Parts: sequence; structure tokens; C-alpha cells
Amino acid sequence: MSDKKRILVVDDDKISRIMLRKQLETNGYEVDEAEDGTVGLEKARNTTPDLIILDVMMPKIDGYKVARLLKFDQKHMNIPIVLLTARFQQADRETGMEVGGDAYLAKPFAPEEMLTIVGRLLSERKPPLPGQSAPTQPGNATAK
Repeated sequence: MSDKKRILVVDDDKISRIMLRKQLETNGYEVDEAEDGTVGLEKARNTTPDLIILDVMMPKIDGYKVARLLKFDQKHMNIPIVLLTARFQQADRETGMEVGGDAYLAKPFAPEEMLTIVGRLLSERKPPLPGQSAPTQPGNATAK
């Protein structure tokens, strides 16, 4: 078993996922990926990552809906979510926070900014409540 924190990156843009994976793995995180909201929601529910980086604009299920579904699920509500988007309007940020986002990062972003947010959210993460799942370890595998 690994002591590395696991991060789920959900983004329909393959290049964005690759860049995020490289930045996160270089900084000691274990990374899983999903190419859309449906797959991301399934992976989040099945693996309970330590943190999720979630693109907002995706096919099938958008990031706002994925965040809302996870945050209203007793088992997954304490997983920090970083919403990642090219939308810069204050209304978009407010929507992101209303659906349960813990941070909102606008594209393009500096890798250092993303890593700072991820580190802070992971250090602030509350332990699971009774009845909630703790993050599982795989076999081998702007804040509020």
C-alpha cells in the first residue's frame, strides 16, 4: 500500500489530463484519470480519492453536477473538489461554490497555484464521519 495521496483528474481534454498528471506525479501524488463526468463520478464513488480536480465544461455530465452529486452523498461529501474551468465570471465561481466546490481554478493557471491549492485542501481535509468511507488505497496503483 502507498501513503501517497490519490487525486482523481476529471477532464474531457486529454492534454489537460496529461499535464495535470505529470505535475501531480512529479510532486508525489498518485493520479487517476477520467475523460468525462460520468466516468469521473463512477471512479470517485468506487475508489474514494483524497481529492478531485474536476473540469466544469464536459460532455454527458458537467462538473457542477458531478460536484453536487458527490457533495450530497454522505459517503463522499468530505472529498475536496477543485473546479477547473475556462469560465472567469464571478457568477461561475459562485455556482461552483454553491454546488460544493472547495476551490475554483481558472484556465490557464500556473502549476504552482494548482499545487498550492491541492496541498492546502489535502492538509485541511476532515476525517470521514462514522458511516463514511475513508480513502482506499488501490492494489498497485481560489479556495473558499
